[in-house]
Amino acid sequence: MPTPIDHPTRRLRVDINGQTFVRDVECRKHLSDFLREDCGLKGSHLGCEHGVCGACTVRVDGQIVRGCLVLAAQADGHRIETVETDTPSPRLRALQDAFIEYNALQCGYCTPGMLMAALDLVERRPDADREAVRAWMSGNYCRCTGYHAIVDAVCAVLDRQRGGSFDVATQEADA
Repeated sequence: MPTPIDHPTRRLRVDINGQTFVRDVECRKHLSDFLREDCGLKGSHLGCEHGVCGACTVRVDGQIVRGCLVLAAQADGHRIETVETDTPSPRLRALQDAFIEYNALQCGYCTPGMLMAALDLVERRPDADREAVRAWMSGNYCRCTGYHAIVDAVCAVLDRQRGGSFDVATQEADA
């Protein structure tokens, strides 16, 4: 009989959405698996598991990362933000509302990663135009919406931040 392979573990302490988690985790476990399996946070999805689709996008110390490419052990001592936060920032709340308003989600599989990528854009590039939004969001795949509604939702939040009144018809005419 083959003997079970002993996988080394490591104790980690992370702050996730303002809550401290201390867990023993296998050194080879990816951050997305850790969030889902060890912390019960199911928002980050596993799509391609190659860092291409963006469904696993979360933020570590304010930087977006692909959770399928980061080992959980690398997050030890760091601050992780996922879409499941109990107290979303005003920008994340605005994005969530805009995704609903503009029907920017359908099956919802990509939505948490899309929201985290969009939040990063809204915070880092408040001056982004429609083309910049498309380019920024191109790293996250969606098989359902065709991206137009997602781009509309993000543009609406950016426009509202600037004090404007977003109009899809005007945006489409300009595109």
